[in-house]
Amino acid sequence: MSIDFDTMSLKEMRDLRVKLDRAINSYEDRKRREAMSAVEEAAREHGFNLAELTGTKTKRSGTVAPKYANPTDPTMTWTGRGRKPKWVQESLDGGKELDDLLI
Repeated sequence: MSIDFDTMSLKEMRDLRVKLDRAINSYEDRKRREAMSAVEEAAREHGFNLAELTGTKTKRSGTVAPKYANPTDPTMTWTGRGRKPKWVQESLDGGKELDDLLI
């Protein structure tokens, strides 16, 4: 395939560049998916999944159920993760144990 750029307008060359960029990206994405599929299949053949072999963690989905509730207002809850809410810290400062706040 031979393209004569001398006879093309600037707009035609830019359109060609956009189409070429799209084709290159599509080709790279397709090859990447094929390679990933082959690697995952090889891992399965050996009894593993890819995350186990690479040491990556799988993504978590969903929400975490609350573990603690405010005794004076049960609608205020905390999962036990992250920073303690003010009501938890106030309860602890008031002499309660974290176990006293369990749901």
